[in-house]
Amino acid sequence: MMPALAVFTGLVIGAIVIAITDANVIAAYGNFLRAPGTALAATWRSIASAYGALFYGSLGSPKELYQAIQIYRSTGDNAPFLRAIWPITESLVASTPYIFGGLAVALGFRCGLFNIGAEGQIGIGALAAAWVGYSITGLPQFIHLPLAILAGALGGAFWAAIPGYLKAKTGAHEVVNTIMMNWISFRLSDWLLNGPMKAPGYRPITPNIEPTATLPRFFPSPIRFHAGFFLALAIAGLVYWFLFKTTLGFEIRTVGANPRAARYAGMSITRNIILAMVFSGALAGLAGASQVLGVDHWVGQGFSAGYGFDSIALALLGKSHPGGVVLASLLFGTLRSGATRMQSLAGIPIDIISIIQGLVIMFVAAPATIRWLYRIRVERIEEVVLTRGWGK
Repeated sequence: MMPALAVFTGLVIGAIVIAITDANVIAAYGNFLRAPGTALAATWRSIASAYGALFYGSLGSPKELYQAIQIYRSTGDNAPFLRAIWPITESLVASTPYIFGGLAVALGFRCGLFNIGAEGQIGIGALAAAWVGYSITGLPQFIHLPLAILAGALGGAFWAAIPGYLKAKTGAHEVVNTIMMNWISFRLSDWLLNGPMKAPGYRPITPNIEPTATLPRFFPSPIRFHAGFFLALAIAGLVYWFLFKTTLGFEIRTVGANPRAARYAGMSITRNIILAMVFSGALAGLAGASQVLGVDHWVGQGFSAGYGFDSIALALLGKSHPGGVVLASLLFGTLRSGATRMQSLAGIPIDIISIIQGLVIMFVAAPATIRWLYRIRVERIEEVVLTRGWGK
């Protein structure tokens, strides 16, 4: 219930921000004492217009979808149907890397690790998947595509294994090291995209991947909905099974909850920390691979666009549970997809969505605020240990 209330509160405060930044609303409140109804009506129109455009841009219109189905059944013309489902398919496309990235950070949290380097691991995973996608030719799709996906996972796993090893062997804090690894990945990708991996021409991008390495799409262009979304759902189920149904998953959770008890029980702290970071990096690498193989088909500078940093919020909002991460990813994908339409239709800056996301994160991280706002009694429940803290 707390995450739902955090989202609701974020939307309410976002509505207030929308209203107080609307010039028409401000002008109406200048005459509030003489015409309060006009001011209130202007407030409602501003908020309804912004959120209406947001949800129309991310989910579409049920009325238009119904009419499109009727047209298709009567005439066989599927163009209106494709236009009607385009918004929701774009939301699912935006949610796909979020699911992988959120799972990556959540798995680290379960081991008491703060993998803030998902942004860099996504980039390395994307570059590895793209390299296999364009440099290897002549393979059938059922070999080439899994090979490119595997390359993305291995790229992210390798990039996360370095801070994981340093954490386990030397105690070097993973937050500092993963941040540094992010910057190394940014500069490394700049060099690769302007050098060994640069496509012919002036733009710093990789060549397009081979058609045999692309994730299948379910509808004709311009709809970009691809099989990566269902792969992400399957991986989420696999992560749940791994964490809660296997011995190794139990050890990782035990190390995260109480490393002293885990050591007393004979569990290897070093091995579990390294494995948790490797698995976390592999999931982040899959986020980059799914975006390259399913959507872009090439990698350019600034590829990740904040997916890795947003993934921290997704893991927090989802309480580090795979099911919660999937739901949080769908929410953030919907907001991200609808933000552009909100800006174009209602004239509301796209930054409002960032404000709402920031508010949601703040309320999730400070549940006492939500309890105070809604007068919720504190219950004694098992809390998930996110990180061990500095120097421990």
